[in-house]
Amino acid sequence: MELYLNATSPYARLVRIVLLEKGLMDTVTLKWCDPWADDAELLKANPAGRIPALVTEEGTTLSESMLIAVYLDSVSLNPPMLPAASLGDVLHLAGLGQNLMDAAFTTVIARKHYGNEIDESELGQRRARAIQRLLNQLSSELGEKQQGSTINLGKIATAIALDYLAFRLPEVNWKEEYPKLQAWHVGVTARASFQETAFA
Repeated sequence: MELYLNATSPYARLVRIVLLEKGLMDTVTLKWCDPWADDAELLKANPAGRIPALVTEEGTTLSESMLIAVYLDSVSLNPPMLPAASLGDVLHLAGLGQNLMDAAFTTVIARKHYGNEIDESELGQRRARAIQRLLNQLSSELGEKQQGSTINLGKIATAIALDYLAFRLPEVNWKEEYPKLQAWHVGVTARASFQETAFA
């Protein structure tokens, strides 16, 4: 398999962590690229020019991090990223994490192309409110009882989204404002897969 990615994409990081947790890293060749440069190889694999993109052993290209994660979960059974016994809860948390990731990422990209003043636009304000609502909900739902030693797609998506906020939007300062969420985050990101893929 081949995985097109870069080091700062939260979506690519999600796939890398799933690969590590599933013990599939040795089956994948990492193809580092710049999606903003219209990398020719990436465009051949994914005409949208977006990462991550995974080319399977059969030559099928998969895009969108969550869909890639579902595929990888089917390739290797243990540990399950989408455990049947708690599927609804895991998908609920994965959705919150994905939404937080999207709101943060689109804020960063908007600033990159239009400057920080874009934050004052109606769309910028809407994204900022969404981030705060998501942080509030995650803080109210997550705690020590949800930590445990097992990992799943919901925990991965949410912890990456929080990491990405700290990395790209430090002014949000969620670690001080949401101590319960910070304690949960520390427990999840202590795993080797998170340490190995940390944003730099």
